[in-house]
Amino acid sequence: MVFSQLAFSQTKVVYQIDDAKVQGLKGLRNIRNHLDASPTSKITVVTLGGGVDILMEGAKDQVSNIEYGSLVSALKSRGVIFEVCEMTLKNRQLSRDQFILDVDFTPSGVVRIADLQYVNHYAYIKP
Repeated sequence: MVFSQLAFSQTKVVYQIDDAKVQGLKGLRNIRNHLDASPTSKITVVTLGGGVDILMEGAKDQVSNIEYGSLVSALKSRGVIFEVCEMTLKNRQLSRDQFILDVDFTPSGVVRIADLQYVNHYAYIKP
């Protein structure tokens, strides 16, 4: 019975990105692949530290020069939620207007990840 219940439940996943250089492009591609294999998955991406850079206006991958914004937009159109840690903004002296449209902000990235895991039963992935 447990298997049949799991078969009909929606997969919920939180992806943590805290280093754009290492995780940015790889993480966004992982999420795309995740949705290709499981299109009904509910995915939230929480960015903090250096990971918020993928959501900044005009940001690009340093190696491939691919702009993150177009990849993020494509994922948003598939229902992915992107969140930026406000503590990171404060610590790095960044402002909300430096980020692409349609991102959400959360007071603390680590608290948000913990809440999604514990309270909302999200699986955790750090690419």
